[in-house]
Amino acid sequence: MNGHKRSRGAESPQPGEKQQAEGGPRMPPAVLLAAAGLAQAVISRGRRATPWSLAAGLPVLGASAWLLVSSLRSFLGSRTTVNPHRAGEATSLVVDGPNQFTRNPMYVGMTGMLLAHTVARRHLASVVPALVFWWLIDRHQIPAEEKALEDRFGRAYRDYQRRVPRWLGRRSARTAKSS
Repeated sequence: MNGHKRSRGAESPQPGEKQQAEGGPRMPPAVLLAAAGLAQAVISRGRRATPWSLAAGLPVLGASAWLLVSSLRSFLGSRTTVNPHRAGEATSLVVDGPNQFTRNPMYVGMTGMLLAHTVARRHLASVVPALVFWWLIDRHQIPAEEKALEDRFGRAYRDYQRRVPRWLGRRSARTAKSS
């Protein structure tokens, strides 16, 4: 199995058709990431990274960048959309690479980058923008994507949800109940 499922639900829209995601308009995750990073820089201004804080933050940054880049490569390799606002236009359900450990490796990677920045700058308050980013993605962006993917891929996506956690580690009780 190559890790890409090309199944479609009976009620799925055709590629190119607009699918209105629940939850209203959302800001692009890359814009949220940039805003959170800028907020961290403002909060921690004057705090310089030290060799020790860089040594502590670099592994987190490296793992986060790997998750983000390898997930993008999996999506591009399967010729499906990487645009989170067009999840309903996905042509493949990507379940290989980092997607076998988390359903949202790009968001885990982005959140990890923000946490690495907090560690490197050595300013605890700069974790707040990272937490706000995580909360916005978890409560607004991901549910809309999950709805679109479930509409698009049906049972295949529900099975994937049951197997793989939304973030990392064990599946949350909330995710398990909604499956």
